[in-house]
Amino acid sequence: MSEHHRLEHFPVNIFPIVMGLTGWTLAWHKTQHVLGLEWKIGEALTGLSIVVFAVLATFYMIKLSRYPDAVAAEIKHPVKLSFFPSISIGLILLGTALAELEPYSAQVFWWSGVILQLFLLLFVVNSWVNHEHFEIVHMNPSWFIPAVGNVLVPIAGIQFGQVEVSWFFFSVGMVFWIVLLTIVFNRILFHNPMPPNLLPTLAILIAPPAVGFVAYVKLVGGLDSFGRVLFGAGLFFTLFVATQAPRFFKLPFFLSWWAYSFPLAAITIASWVMFEQTKVAGYMYLAEGLLVALTAIMVLLMVKTIQAVINKKICVPE
Repeated sequence: MSEHHRLEHFPVNIFPIVMGLTGWTLAWHKTQHVLGLEWKIGEALTGLSIVVFAVLATFYMIKLSRYPDAVAAEIKHPVKLSFFPSISIGLILLGTALAELEPYSAQVFWWSGVILQLFLLLFVVNSWVNHEHFEIVHMNPSWFIPAVGNVLVPIAGIQFGQVEVSWFFFSVGMVFWIVLLTIVFNRILFHNPMPPNLLPTLAILIAPPAVGFVAYVKLVGGLDSFGRVLFGAGLFFTLFVATQAPRFFKLPFFLSWWAYSFPLAAITIASWVMFEQTKVAGYMYLAEGLLVALTAIMVLLMVKTIQAVINKKICVPE
């Protein structure tokens, strides 16, 4: 296949790579902060995340300019549509990662992501409501992505002094999480199994309560009963996904494998926050174990992705 055609098939569902990298970055930032480490792993990963986002965004903008029909087809696709907010989420996460390093640049990234997130959320919800071709079999946990983007806003938003903006996005995100969680379980329990390339998206179940917990603690300034409920839900879904691991790793590599990365980063950060709030050593050990698992999975994902690029198994027709 020519390079001309490969660019036409550059997929929007490649942007969760940025979510995974920035989640890993934030997990290391949090680890260094809590343990008082002088390491610069988080800083190095911040730079890597920015470079990867810039490269992917450049390729996708070229695709948009040369093959607008291919982008339009992704917008109309019942599964790929939900991946467009991963672009705005990437910007929000980059702003969050830069908050302590470059506050001005961080706010540029963060505000760009917040504005784009609101636009994409409204667009996606309108597409859901006014659809003509969506069916229950199209539903999968990737539909959480637009909601997860909203609950990420307060994590840096409170630091930037944007309290009302943070509460608005948190509220929208949590409401959509409850609604979509119900639909996802209806689809999983009472309809045909998801195709193999979408099975890794089950890991996304971890992200909304885990990210919601971190954001909620930021918003209220401490741990309360509702915060414990959110953390408990995130931890349960982590255990559930862990029981599915033997099935997941029998699958051939798909880009959807990156669905493991950001949710695992989210529960790692949530565990560190829980340790900070409670001083219970068990949460520290949990966070350290999750960080080791996250780092191992990230290395595996990067190796598998590079191999897929070299073997030209990405950017091909489905």
